[in-house]
Amino acid sequence: MRSIVFYGRTGKFTFRMLATVLGGQSICILLGALVARALAATNQGTATSTAYLWVGLGLGALCIVAAGLMRRPWGVTLGWVVQALTLLSGLVVPMMFVVGLFFLALWVTCLVKGGPIDAEMARREAAAGQE
Repeated sequence: MRSIVFYGRTGKFTFRMLATVLGGQSICILLGALVARALAATNQGTATSTAYLWVGLGLGALCIVAAGLMRRPWGVTLGWVVQALTLLSGLVVPMMFVVGLFFLALWVTCLVKGGPIDAEMARREAAAGQE
């Protein structure tokens, strides 16, 4: 578990994979925001439903921003914040817990497997440069 990073730069392959996870997550969150709005409009009224929609749209936009900032040292930290907020969105729409756990598993897998792949790519590039 040493390869799980909370702050700092990652390799090229790793940050691309993390950005891909956040891109897919943004789509699911935006669709979840529509579900939250519809559920709130059905049960409570329009004021709460509009707030749920805006919060969901904001979280979806934060996913896209975080995906773009994966090259920065604090981009990974922002990605962890997005993962936590996605899990918290399950308090509004319970199925978002499942979505949050799914993307958290993808996130951790990319962090764990990305480091060795980046090291192997660097080794191959160095070997190709010596030939």
